Amino acid sequence: MAVILREQKGQTEVLFIKRAEKAGDPWSGQMAFPGGHREGADADLKAAAIRETLEEIGLDLAASEYLGALDHHYAAPRGPRLDMLIAPHVFVLEGDPSFKLNYEVAEVVWAPLESLAANGLHDTETLPMAGKPTVFNGYRLAGGHFVWGLTYRMLKDFFLTLNPDWPPPAEVS
Repeated sequence: MAVILREQKGQTEVLFIKRAEKAGDPWSGQMAFPGGHREGADADLKAAAIRETLEEIGLDLAASEYLGALDHHYAAPRGPRLDMLIAPHVFVLEGDPSFKLNYEVAEVVWAPLESLAANGLHDTETLPMAGKPTVFNGYRLAGGHFVWGLTYRMLKDFFLTLNPDWPPPAEVS
């Protein structure tokens, strides 16, 4: 996974993708960071994040500033934990890139990092879990997009990496 940051009009923004709708995909239609599975030709997980980002949204991170990796997270799509570790890698872009989305991605959305970290965009949404409505914490982005689950957990980890005193006092768990 690639956590991609940029400066835009004096504020730091973070990039999300909306995954395309696909039957059988447990993450279908969800907001996420670009990235995917490591392939044999990938030197490491950072290389996989760079390759997958180029494939999914046409953005080449090879020349971007690399800030490092975040803690790994297990995937648990709407229930049991999978034997799949997700490794987020953080990159900083210069400028305002253009994108070429492939079939896996429906949309690219930039969101203000400071508002996310301050929980200014915190919200909840009720989604089905094992056939029962369940309330999930997340972030509501422009256009009504809801960041929750694995991506929400990775963001919280990122905020703790940036500021060990995070969360703000009004955090809703």
